[in-house]
Amino acid sequence: MGEQRSLPVPEGLEGERLDAALARLFGFSRTRAAELIATGDVLVDGSIAAKSDRVHAGAWLDVTIPPPPATPMPVAEPVPGMTILYEDDDIVVVDKPIGVAAHPTVGWTGPTVIGGLLGAGHKVATSGAAERQGIVHRLDANTTGAMVVAKSEFAYSHLKRAFKERTVDKRYHALVQGHMDPLRGTVDAPIDRHPSGDGRFAVVAGGKESVTHYDTVEAFRAASLLDIKLETGRTHQIRVHMSALRHPCVGDLMYGADPTLAARLGVTRQWLHAVSLAFEHPASGEWVSFTSPYPEDLARALEIVSDES
Repeated sequence: MGEQRSLPVPEGLEGERLDAALARLFGFSRTRAAELIATGDVLVDGSIAAKSDRVHAGAWLDVTIPPPPATPMPVAEPVPGMTILYEDDDIVVVDKPIGVAAHPTVGWTGPTVIGGLLGAGHKVATSGAAERQGIVHRLDANTTGAMVVAKSEFAYSHLKRAFKERTVDKRYHALVQGHMDPLRGTVDAPIDRHPSGDGRFAVVAGGKESVTHYDTVEAFRAASLLDIKLETGRTHQIRVHMSALRHPCVGDLMYGADPTLAARLGVTRQWLHAVSLAFEHPASGEWVSFTSPYPEDLARALEIVSDES
């Protein structure tokens, strides 16, 4: 049984669509509000209504909010293609392949870094939520490259603090559409969930501070290879910032990339790779650095775009 909420429609929402009114009142996305209305969990003056119905001030809303689905636990099984770049008693640095999430989330049924490590017999820290043990930072499921996981509790707390205090050097290479102007620069624009509620993120006033430094490594006819240093680590940060500059990552159809160019270069995901990761080792205090080579699909796309120039 979900949580029951009953309240009158405030005057400020007079004439709004029901889905928009619910989104405003409860902080849902419009999509989530529409789902609740469709399943009969929203009554207006005791009756089921449509999402497009207009609400009137004083009308009584009865809303049943189902409990959130439980986050699945990691499935301990080896992940093909995931290699170990470095490992000791405190940390393990993986080269994450395409189609692998950092840890389980609601709605993700594919392989995870945590599940892959456990399945291959590696120990990880038990700090943090059970489904994301040892995870101190994440890469999107379809972003490849270097990612560190804490094995000891000491390393977990040390690395969590290092990422929070921005003392970790995170570098990415991105192939973006067109040419950057200026060739190097900084994007300082706040990011939050896209108002559509469709899983995208966007530059939104009042969002979380997000800072991306970029430098052009090479400009081709159709695209540019960028070296990117992240100061903050928001979800989809590079993808959102590049899209906001009208230079989305090649192949990133979610953020407005050209499908024709993606098809010509044979990429079926965003051309974005976590090329290196450097930080102070939790145990020794030494500055350590790890690099990941381009995977086959990105290397091939770069070859094609270079040959065309």
